[in-house]
Amino acid sequence: MKLKEDMNPLLLQVFRSVVWVYSVITFLPWYFFSGAGTNLERARRIKARSVSGHPAGPYRALNSRDKLVAWLHPGVDTLDKMFEHATHRFPLRDCLGTREVLSEEDELQPNGKVFKKVILGNYNWLSFEEAYQAAKHFGSGLAALSQKPHCNIAIFCETRAEWLVAAQACFMYNFPLVTLYSTLGPVAIAHGLNETEVTHIITSKDLLQSRLKAILCDVPRLRYIIVVDSKPTSWPDIPRGIVVHSMDAVKEMGSQPDNIAVERRQPQPSDIAVIMYTSGSTGIPKGVMISHGNIMAGITGMAERIPNLDETDTYIGYLPLAHVLELSAELVCLSHGCRIGYSSPQTLADQSTKIKKGSKGDTSVLKPTLMAAVPEIMDRIYKNVMTKVEEMSRFQRTLFVLAYNYKMEQISKGYSTPLCDSLVFKRVRALLGGNTRVLLSGGAPLSAATQRFMNICLCCPVGQGYGLTETCGAATISEVWDYSTGRVGAPLVCSEITLKDWEEGGYYSTDKPNPRGEILIGGPNVTMGYYKSQGKNHEDFFVDEKGQRWFCTGDIGEFHADGCLKIIDRKKDLVKLQAGEYVSLGKVEAVLKNCPLIDNICAYANSDQSYVIGFVVPNHKQLTALAEQMQVRGSWEEICNNAQMEREVLRIIAEAAVSAKLERFEIPKKIRLSAEPWTPETGLVTDAFKLKRKELKSHYQEDIERMYGGK
Repeated sequence: MKLKEDMNPLLLQVFRSVVWVYSVITFLPWYFFSGAGTNLERARRIKARSVSGHPAGPYRALNSRDKLVAWLHPGVDTLDKMFEHATHRFPLRDCLGTREVLSEEDELQPNGKVFKKVILGNYNWLSFEEAYQAAKHFGSGLAALSQKPHCNIAIFCETRAEWLVAAQACFMYNFPLVTLYSTLGPVAIAHGLNETEVTHIITSKDLLQSRLKAILCDVPRLRYIIVVDSKPTSWPDIPRGIVVHSMDAVKEMGSQPDNIAVERRQPQPSDIAVIMYTSGSTGIPKGVMISHGNIMAGITGMAERIPNLDETDTYIGYLPLAHVLELSAELVCLSHGCRIGYSSPQTLADQSTKIKKGSKGDTSVLKPTLMAAVPEIMDRIYKNVMTKVEEMSRFQRTLFVLAYNYKMEQISKGYSTPLCDSLVFKRVRALLGGNTRVLLSGGAPLSAATQRFMNICLCCPVGQGYGLTETCGAATISEVWDYSTGRVGAPLVCSEITLKDWEEGGYYSTDKPNPRGEILIGGPNVTMGYYKSQGKNHEDFFVDEKGQRWFCTGDIGEFHADGCLKIIDRKKDLVKLQAGEYVSLGKVEAVLKNCPLIDNICAYANSDQSYVIGFVVPNHKQLTALAEQMQVRGSWEEICNNAQMEREVLRIIAEAAVSAKLERFEIPKKIRLSAEPWTPETGLVTDAFKLKRKELKSHYQEDIERMYGGK
């Protein structure tokens, strides 16, 4: 989507003429020296085909048509072997990095709230050899504390180096690792721990104090708590029968000659590596059983889509490691010798909430070359940059818009724009450190407008990936040379995809111009099923006549002529209105989230009603400016509850919906402005910022009745 060019038409024509002359003079030498022709060929080539010849598939990547790939190196078929192989290749290279905390202070805000701010130093690094030995000693120590192979052990911890060291220890000693989001509620935490019958849990000092301690009496089998923080602390309120150790003490125990000499039982590819509890967007979290072979296949498929991945790359880890996207991404990096520097959403950039003004955020210090992000974070970057553009002088804003539109035209043809990148977009690129060469989006659909914006302003390819916990996060990833938007790429070399007709939604593999249907994913990356849930396993998983395992996703997709997949709907998000029209709530939300006034939105519809309604988290800055313009005064809550503001925002939303070509019946007729943001802590979104529709419906039940009852 082009930005509006607000300048004198004559000057605009002069500018375009200058650009045309510049392009003509520089095109031929640039074209031959940059390899643009090759990149254009790669972008346009066929990437996957139906191996059966039928439009329904199954579709496979061209380089895995004969056989799906299950591992990176022959014989390296489990996660402990993968880490050992990487350590032999890169023993002295940096592996895991943590920033030193120099100081912390409380900062009083104008509204009376107190924010904790930090000043951070440089990254301190563990080499591959040091990380390997730390994991080996920790695993040995856990065994000395009576942890047995094939017996589950839980980790409930923030994303940090100790998380991955602990995970590698469990992989080495064949302890199935139960992962729980650090933002799960007490009922969900207790459910996961009791269902998996864990006796040992690895956690942090903060989470033990703030979340775990309150439910310890509800987890009767728990015997050992291992705290990853190195500072020794006494724990007076821990129930009798539970022993607390520090991670360092367990490693020390494991390094003793008698303990380290005990032979460990190495895992087989079919052994469970992880029981990963989903973030629970539709109720109580389900534990997905992931084998060593599943993860090895998944990371093999992902790595193949990242060109020139090697030990010179730096990855920044800040998403929850309990989420399959982050865990898979970090394991991909480990397997190729990349270093991983840890961060958090609160310290990621110079402007992040916990970074003291004037000091550096993690991206500025680490300068990562690789990064994963969820659409929620990309949408925030997009809106922040566009807000700053609006605040520029007229000349600066005009220059930015002209450069943006020029670059958009060029990259749609497969061409780069080095002059624009260095003169105009350098400062935006610096938001992520300035060295990012691949940015991968996953976890939820990324809007075409945000994807194109990130392509242009961050000067690097933004690939969309598609996968689920049930497929190790792997199914498709778009190639870095493919600058199309709204698609998730071709199947990975570890996966194949079939489209299944869905009559109720009107999606068929015989549809023209593209076959459509429910996405079924098959391959060695398809997991073993849900823990202690046979009924759900029979419903969602099946094995075909060739012994191939498949997962029914519930997502609706279409295959384009070049073999790339586009996600167009979701069965659970489809609502049939009173008059018979089908509304895709996810589609409505994806379109409207690009409206500058909206930080987040949940569309809702009842089948016995004739229209859609919506709950909206407005952008604080935009809504406050609109309130001033309309002379509406009061606190933030009062502005959000003002009926006049509601009507005006609804009018702006309707305009955005029409310009995005939503159907009349898809446009919300009534909305509720929410003064509170939706965060994982509020329980209204998951850790991956997916909407929890059930919780949102309960939370706004009175508003639903008002908007549908005409009150």
